[in-house]
Amino acid sequence: MRLDRAVRFLAFGLLLLVIPAVLSTPSSAQIGVGISVRIGPPALPVYAQPICPGPGYLWTPGYWAWNDDGGYYWVPGTWVVAPIGMLWTPGYWGWGGGFYAWHGGYWGPHVGFYGGINYGFGYGGVGFFGGEWRHGGFFYNTAVMHVDTVHVTNVYVNRTVIVNNESHVAFNGGQGGVAAHATAAEEAAAREPHQAALSTQVQHEHAASQNRAMFASANHGAPAVAATARPGEFSGHNVVAAKAAGAPYHAPAISPREARVSGSASNRPASTSTASNRSNMSNNNRVGSNNRPSSPASGGHSNAYHSSPSSPSHSQAAPRTENSRPQNQSRPQSAPRPAPAPQHQGAPREKKHKG
Repeated sequence: MRLDRAVRFLAFGLLLLVIPAVLSTPSSAQIGVGISVRIGPPALPVYAQPICPGPGYLWTPGYWAWNDDGGYYWVPGTWVVAPIGMLWTPGYWGWGGGFYAWHGGYWGPHVGFYGGINYGFGYGGVGFFGGEWRHGGFFYNTAVMHVDTVHVTNVYVNRTVIVNNESHVAFNGGQGGVAAHATAAEEAAAREPHQAALSTQVQHEHAASQNRAMFASANHGAPAVAATARPGEFSGHNVVAAKAAGAPYHAPAISPREARVSGSASNRPASTSTASNRSNMSNNNRVGSNNRPSSPASGGHSNAYHSSPSSPSHSQAAPRTENSRPQNQSRPQSAPRPAPAPQHQGAPREKKHKG
């Protein structure tokens, strides 16, 4: 009996050692985890929003995530069953200190800062105008959300939030990035209680990381699966392909391994956007964008990966049938040494149409 107990105790101890190792492998989902790289993300692709599957689903915009072996890969926008009363603040890439840092998204009672990125479908750079919670139920603004009003009756129409924002830029700050800073309201939202990404969101990102076709090196900024009706659905009639890249794609000059910033540099305290920076927020970014991404930018935005700042920023609200996205900003502090010259990779987006 004693021997049997000892064996079981030893097996349990080994299990405790193995679990953390498995969970920390490079293939595990990185949503919400701080990652810093020397090259900026491609432009957001132009795509339409799949129809909402039913009541209680909230839209989470697609974004470029990072993998140390393959570089940037696209995580499709998708509808998820939201925690009641909570809204999603998308994550975003922000330039600072010589590299691009990822600021993870979160659920909270109000939408916080997401870098001024025009993700479309209600996320025009500041706030969220795709709907609101009323007495425990979510009501959709069909001016910017694709909803079947026969099966989803909690709807309203507010076209005043629609602005012409055709930016497909996927990062904040630096040369070519969106010049936006947190407002007082966004700073207040950042201090509220938050909930991390749902398990379905984490699994959705992980599934995207396992599909080579989702990597920018393969799709050149225009993924075949740009958006899905539900997390993890990467095939079927509810999958939407990108209509175009948000800007011309240019392969980075360095490998993903070379682009990754070491932990010692990326863990330096990053300065967050504060009230002193708010004056730089443009009016276009302050108004909620329509919903879908707009037409690809012509000329001017060549999105090679940025190794450091590069081309000028664009910000305009996307139309209703296409979408793009990114996230909450705060700028990392200076890294030990300057990063190489910026390079970003571009993908055009498509013009949204109102209505």
